[in-house]
Amino acid sequence: MIFLKDNVLLERDLTFEDIKPRLLGHWGTCPGLILVYSHLNYLISKHDLDMIFVVGPGHGAPAILASLWLEGSMERYYPQYSRNKQGLHNLISGFSTPGGLPSHINAETPGSIHEGGELGYALSVAYGAVMDKPNLIVACVVGDGEAESGPTATAWHACKYIDPKESGAVIPIVHVNGFKISERTIYGCMDDKEMVALFTGYGYQCRFVEDLEDIDADMGNSLEWALREINKIQQAARHEKPISKPRWPVIIMRTPKGWSGPKKVEGEFIEGSFRSHQVPLPKAKSDEAQLRDLQKWLKSYGADQLFAEDGSPTDNIKKIIPEKDEQKLGQNPVAHDPYKPLKLTDWQKYSAKKGSEMSCMKAVGEYLDQSLVDNPTSLRIFSPDELVSNKLDAVFRHTGRNFQWDEFSQFQGGRVIEILSEHCCQGFMQGYTLTGRVGIFPSYESFLGIIYTMMVQFAKFGKMAHEVPWRKDIGSLNYIETSTWTRQEHNGFSHQNPSFIGAVLNLKPTAARVYLPPDANTFLSTIAHCLRSRNYVNLMVGSKQPAPVFLSADEADAHCRAGAGVWKFASTDDGLNPDVVLVGIGAEITFEVLKAAELLRTLEPNLRVRVVNVTDLMILGTEGTHPHAMTKADFDALFTEDRAIHFNYHGYAHELKGLLFGRSNIDRATVECYREEGSTTTPFDMMLMNHVSRYHVAEYAIQGGARVNEKVKMDMGKSLAEVGHMVKKCREYILANGKGEFLPVASPSL
Repeated sequence: MIFLKDNVLLERDLTFEDIKPRLLGHWGTCPGLILVYSHLNYLISKHDLDMIFVVGPGHGAPAILASLWLEGSMERYYPQYSRNKQGLHNLISGFSTPGGLPSHINAETPGSIHEGGELGYALSVAYGAVMDKPNLIVACVVGDGEAESGPTATAWHACKYIDPKESGAVIPIVHVNGFKISERTIYGCMDDKEMVALFTGYGYQCRFVEDLEDIDADMGNSLEWALREINKIQQAARHEKPISKPRWPVIIMRTPKGWSGPKKVEGEFIEGSFRSHQVPLPKAKSDEAQLRDLQKWLKSYGADQLFAEDGSPTDNIKKIIPEKDEQKLGQNPVAHDPYKPLKLTDWQKYSAKKGSEMSCMKAVGEYLDQSLVDNPTSLRIFSPDELVSNKLDAVFRHTGRNFQWDEFSQFQGGRVIEILSEHCCQGFMQGYTLTGRVGIFPSYESFLGIIYTMMVQFAKFGKMAHEVPWRKDIGSLNYIETSTWTRQEHNGFSHQNPSFIGAVLNLKPTAARVYLPPDANTFLSTIAHCLRSRNYVNLMVGSKQPAPVFLSADEADAHCRAGAGVWKFASTDDGLNPDVVLVGIGAEITFEVLKAAELLRTLEPNLRVRVVNVTDLMILGTEGTHPHAMTKADFDALFTEDRAIHFNYHGYAHELKGLLFGRSNIDRATVECYREEGSTTTPFDMMLMNHVSRYHVAEYAIQGGARVNEKVKMDMGKSLAEVGHMVKKCREYILANGKGEFLPVASPSL
């Protein structure tokens, strides 16, 4: 696949014309991967297993594509790759060429649930996939280069979160071939004793596959051993005799990098060195000696003994492939058509009374508690030890934390995984979601960005999955951001970072969804929607502190369906004929807009104000840029055609400006947001420092309204001076008294 564009069965001597113009691909890991794949096929057939394969060395696609072609999975999903001479030509000549298959494993690869574009996540994805699937085994190859990554290092602890009574098992296979692109690997420099000590601490028992003289027997016996150990652990748990701290199997496979390829080229070692990582004969298109070396290498496999006259694989190869299509690694439906909708109760049962106070997270915790009860094998929460802090602890009413290494929680299952590794939480959720279930990831806002690139990789996988007809819907990834910057005044500046909003906004519009519900009822409506949704990345931003409930349950549902609306109760004359439009986006931010409207009734009674709340951020995008984007007519109806608009926004200004770019007459809009200002202070002082307080909103309202209202314009200097005085006195009060978020809004003297 790396080299040939023609003569793929070597029916004549190779010429330069048979070689691709650009040699792309990664050879070094392929021999080990195809060895594992072949033995997994045999294991499935022998034991009638339900199994999928997760491959960490993502650029080993040639090995996986070759195996998929041999078992008929490529032909099933891509008729052009039929199991004959023409199909083989198409597969080999089209690899890593324009219009062909990429050099890394991705959503176009049958059987895959892991995007191979970024290292470190295979193991956590594999463990997420087996949760709540007691009969599923996931074989997972982890490259020794990948094993150096932080996410992989932590993911070895994932076995401690698997209850063998309720979940399946992972067979980790560490592929130790000694090199990455141009350097030795850490694992490649570790001897067997060091490996055993490391993995014993992780909770595993090791078996080494390293007998190159009889590698098939070594690998076959090792996989049988791994399966026996898994069965022993699972059967004990499922017969009420669970093993405390079971030692799960791990296979350490030592093979030379680029094994069976060229030994030396131009005096340099290739096999067993970093030089085999990508293209071991880089001059095969132009150098006669390297062309002859390539022919000698490819002929060493004996293609005439492996393929029938029509180009199909021989019966000797096909006999180890599972007979049932659903058991073939490329056709197991758990990887491409697994989704079953959740059973969800009516969220309005958990709604708060309009006019009362309720924490968004407290209400959501109550709703999720029942949702976990109703979906005992298809809904999980993955959280970095923040559920109680984020006031979602109601979920523990009927479940617990699934942590098997703790004597007080082992053998009890549990719908909550808490581990202080955002990477593991994300990987678990990806594996769980891609095998048909639904996950929720609550986190402190400031630290969700740790898994930014993982989320992006998943979204890219989803984007490509939409483009292949045989991949069906999956549930959405659901993030809940709380402990936001607006109420991180006690932790200080390091805990203030709303940038994950921008990360989601950068995704394809078909995937990106960002919600900022302003109260408990709108948040309940939002999360109910997100748990029902499919194929999205849902980000919900909310408050954990008690806050006013502005809308009834029915009003909240209607408001969320629209994505935005005029809040007549806070507006002048129900919002008719305004001089200025004040927009709140975010819980505490919207509260400040409401208090500004209240202040303006006393401070500038001639000013006509319309208050708007936006809960679905994507509606602001220019018409046609997002499925939720408002039409021009709807946008103008809500925000007027020509009046000044002031946005008080939870995130960064450039995010909002990017959404609004292209809207007509948008230069009338002003934006205040998080300004990267924060300290250990009071909640209201955070509003002041970032210019999103009621006083700053009032200033913008007066300035905007003065453009069209002569009475406001005439008094503008006096009104702004009064507001400025309020800000000064308020800061002085906060510094002197250490409090001050609930000061009288219309008292210049404070």
